[in-house]
Amino acid sequence: MFYVRRSLAAGLGCALLFCVGCATGGEGQADGARVDEASAQSAAAASLARIREAVENPQRPAEDRARDADRKPAELLAFFGIGQGMRVVDLQCGTGYYTELLSSIVGPTGRVYAQNNEFVATRFADEPMKALLARLEAAGQNNVERLDVELDELDLPTDLDAAIFVRFYHDLFWLPTPDGNLTDRAEFLRRVHASLKPGGTFGVVDHHAETGSGERDAVDPREGLHRIDAELVRREILEAGFVLDGESDLLANPDDTRDWNIFVDDAARRDKTDRFVLRFVKP
Repeated sequence: MFYVRRSLAAGLGCALLFCVGCATGGEGQADGARVDEASAQSAAAASLARIREAVENPQRPAEDRARDADRKPAELLAFFGIGQGMRVVDLQCGTGYYTELLSSIVGPTGRVYAQNNEFVATRFADEPMKALLARLEAAGQNNVERLDVELDELDLPTDLDAAIFVRFYHDLFWLPTPDGNLTDRAEFLRRVHASLKPGGTFGVVDHHAETGSGERDAVDPREGLHRIDAELVRREILEAGFVLDGESDLLANPDDTRDWNIFVDDAARRDKTDRFVLRFVKP
């Protein structure tokens, strides 16, 4: 649906399954493959239905629901493979837009870690996160743990199924930590990698900068465009030991010229940027 690249491992898996059936003339193997495929499709449909139910939950704030059309959270979280019973970290969760959805999706047998650094926690997120956690608790959802910690000081469990990092990678290039330094990006990625199970997903979304611009536009929004080159993000995450498993044009906007600050005319252009969506896995 929105998949424009598939992992090499997945492609090889399909090819090998096909070849085994041909080599053995194996009608039994072919039947088994069809059953497996049908089961996988059924599970995916059930998971997407659960995600859509979470998105349509009337408990969610009206402001969050108003942003759904541009953010496409159901399709995005399905692309990242989020499902019931998972343990997930929402990195730089802000005021909890995705945290609330994740809580409903993973359910009582899952766990969500909602992380913010000091800058976001103290300036924007403290009261909204308190309100979110109170609302979830009132609804019987006690599966979210708030973490106020710098990204390169993360101390997460080592059995997570997924980590999502939405529209913040560009801030790693300019936003100072409490000690006045920048986030150690390599250390941050090392810690995310260490927290995931083998096969765990790292999903990243951010605002496209001009192709080939590197970190040029990843600056303070008062000084520049506040965007990031997707190729730079891809390269750094691959160097951290992840494998690129998929890309999506779900949040693409071909009308975005990529030459304007993402906060300009916020009321009209909020969520209208051309955004890249990358899915990595830990081998």
